[in-house]
Amino acid sequence: MGAIVARQYRDDLTSKSKDLRNEPTEAERYLWSRLKNSQLCDCKFRRQQPLGQYIVDFICLEKSLVIEIDGGQHSETESYDQARDNWLEGQGFTVLRFWNNEVFGNLAGVVDVIMEELT
Repeated sequence: MGAIVARQYRDDLTSKSKDLRNEPTEAERYLWSRLKNSQLCDCKFRRQQPLGQYIVDFICLEKSLVIEIDGGQHSETESYDQARDNWLEGQGFTVLRFWNNEVFGNLAGVVDVIMEELT
């Protein structure tokens, strides 16, 4: 019975990640325009990727880098985000978080921070 529940959970997570890819936030769309097609340091990024029990906004598996874009709702979920980051870091990932206003107001600076982490 456990395998059936695990499979259903994985299928639900995959379905949700597809929905999120089809309806990105404006900030995600804006940053994705700079991450897609291996534009940064020739590194491939995926978006809305299931990872464990979570779905990450962007991930570069080659460099073990996760990028999260946070809107205002994240100020209310700080403990959840911290637990999530701790789990991701425990799996060997580096997590970079940017607020929506950083992406919109300073995309070049956000990209510089990402590139620094990639190199």
